[in-house]
Amino acid sequence: MLHLKGIKKSFGKIAVLHGVDLSVRGGEIHALLGENGAGKSTLTKILCGILQPSKGEIWLEGKLRHFKDYNEAIDSGLGVVFQEFSLIPHLNAVDNMFLARELRNGFGLLKRAAMRTRAKDILGQLGITIPLNVPVQTLSVAEQQFVEIAKALALNAKILVLDEPTATLTPGEVEHLFKVMRVLREQGVAIIFISHHLEEIFEICDRITVLRDGEFVASCAVSDVDQQRLVEMMVGRKIENSFPPKPTISETAPVVLEVSAVQLARGGPVSRFHLRAGEILGFAGLVGSGRTETALAMIGAYRAARCELSIDGITTRFSDPAEALMSGIGLLPESRKDQGLITSFPILHNVSLNNYRKYRRGCLFIDEKKELADTIAAMQQVQVKAQGPKARVDTLSGGNQQKVVIARWLNHSMKVLIFDEPTRGIDVGAKAEIYQLMRAFTARGYSIIMISSELPEVVGMSDRVCVFRSGGIVATVEGAAINSEEIMTHATTGRVQNVA
Repeated sequence: MLHLKGIKKSFGKIAVLHGVDLSVRGGEIHALLGENGAGKSTLTKILCGILQPSKGEIWLEGKLRHFKDYNEAIDSGLGVVFQEFSLIPHLNAVDNMFLARELRNGFGLLKRAAMRTRAKDILGQLGITIPLNVPVQTLSVAEQQFVEIAKALALNAKILVLDEPTATLTPGEVEHLFKVMRVLREQGVAIIFISHHLEEIFEICDRITVLRDGEFVASCAVSDVDQQRLVEMMVGRKIENSFPPKPTISETAPVVLEVSAVQLARGGPVSRFHLRAGEILGFAGLVGSGRTETALAMIGAYRAARCELSIDGITTRFSDPAEALMSGIGLLPESRKDQGLITSFPILHNVSLNNYRKYRRGCLFIDEKKELADTIAAMQQVQVKAQGPKARVDTLSGGNQQKVVIARWLNHSMKVLIFDEPTRGIDVGAKAEIYQLMRAFTARGYSIIMISSELPEVVGMSDRVCVFRSGGIVATVEGAAINSEEIMTHATTGRVQNVA
């Protein structure tokens, strides 16, 4: 169905793709794997006409093609569901599915009934039921994902590219997505599936192509490799254990943060916990259990019914995140691109963000030399891979973007760091680096609250775990009790105490 031959791409003097090959058959789900920065996104953009290759050929159904732009690629039967959705929030599902390709009658008027019927037929073939009359911004993330897929199929896509489609889905929603993908495979659609969750590759994919540092490594059947071999192919080395050893946290270690009461809503459960110096405290639970809301309530970013806490023994309540920042609490938000970074800014200004008081020279000027020196030092500490401090953040891989957020808080001298989904959308090699950084921080006296939906991450990194359910903490586990079974039991069956 599709054959990319010797695709090369350079941006100025920087070569990012070095003669990549990719062959995808009709009626197969083909995984495209590699670390962040391996070239997957660049290859995808070349495939769908957003970027032009420096060299190489694109063959589609046996014909040599050259796509001048995205529209021409779509017209040729390519459909792409990007990690960041391209839906118009205030339009409904039907309008989004036929955007810029509306069905019209001889007078140029919209054939709304025909578009609605076509939309219902496509969604029905996929076994999906979605409200068609409401703005897509009111739909769940999974429903928006399915609208994106249906949008591609409405344009008669023969090849569908899914870029990190499961990153924000619950396990149940992922399973539904996989059912849809299997239906499409049976219909002969070729699917290119990009994911950092290796267990998903073995569950849903037929074949794999691996990229590393912009180079083609190998293509093979899923049945011919195991997870360890796949990791070695992606990173070029063995990762024996992603999680660094856990230190022993003394019970006499000072309590940095004492949360005596957090109540998200009136009449709801009251959560209590504490955080010691040098400790990683995990927040676990199902999506919607109150983990992130509790952390945001602590720093004044979520309006809770009640929030009582003390830092270093001093009782306080923050009215906004700026106050929490001044007291030494920093947040790495779940959505780094929307809430943690200004991606069109250079690394330099993102690291200095929130901290220009440090560089003020008089009333009107900034000490740019000191700002640059501090940024370079912070980048070196967290090992940001970039052309330099003036490189734009949107040119970095996901793992390096996350490191820029971490570098900012290093530059700010925090006491407590809240990591919300610290490795979401990050490859296995970058995950290991983030874990090492977190342990390096705690060894230097930082304390960390880590919110994660990945149980292996919670188990492997946490010194203690607060398990959430129905808006509150149902259990705190430590030692040998930090295991997947124990945590999931509390998360799914635990009873919330202290309801007030």
